[in-house]
Amino acid sequence: MTPYWLRRVATIEPTDPHSLNSILHRRPPAGTAIRQASVLVLFGGAAEADPVAHGGLPPDADVLLTQRAATLREHSGQVAFPGGGADPEDDGPIATALREAQEETGLDPSGVRPLSVLPELFIPPSGFDVTPVVAYWERPSPVGVVDPGEATRVVRVPLRDLLDPDNRFQVRHTMGYRGPAFQIDDMLVWGFTAGVLAGLFAVSGWEIAWDHHDVRDLDVVLAEVESGVVEP
Repeated sequence: MTPYWLRRVATIEPTDPHSLNSILHRRPPAGTAIRQASVLVLFGGAAEADPVAHGGLPPDADVLLTQRAATLREHSGQVAFPGGGADPEDDGPIATALREAQEETGLDPSGVRPLSVLPELFIPPSGFDVTPVVAYWERPSPVGVVDPGEATRVVRVPLRDLLDPDNRFQVRHTMGYRGPAFQIDDMLVWGFTAGVLAGLFAVSGWEIAWDHHDVRDLDVVLAEVESGVVEP
């Protein structure tokens, strides 16, 4: 059974209420050679809702994220959902997401309840058409870095930290990209991962109003995060 506090993200597609989230609208141009991939958007936390919190969000609610190794050819160093390219043997996007998450983080797939499969989203730099699989971690298992060549860390990030308006803004890239971002301690979540999270938060009932007019240069924020010196 889907926890009450996850019912909206399990049944409503991510949305872009402020027209800020280009990630949600990306589709491959006609004739583009694409590769299929899936990611696991894995929410953990108590099954019981908090009656006084936005959308019933329990205090221990979190989402599983990884940070890609700096040596990888594509999306190096970025914070991401566990996931990757589909194998011919995979029985659909859910199987891909669970297999990749197990390979990357060591999680036990038997403790994961898939809730919904979101529409595919195209990532131009890598040519992947990525299917996000939203899931609930019914029986959490230990996780960590399995292959340092793939990821430098695996972390369960509290949703209340991500939803804190002080930790949310937009980033802009010199190449023209602009989109939502989250800054948590020494970690910047932006690009595809931030776009999916922001789209889900917009329909979740958990969201707290944040300043979507706050736009920061991506290179500057990344430098601050890497140096550990963050401007107020």
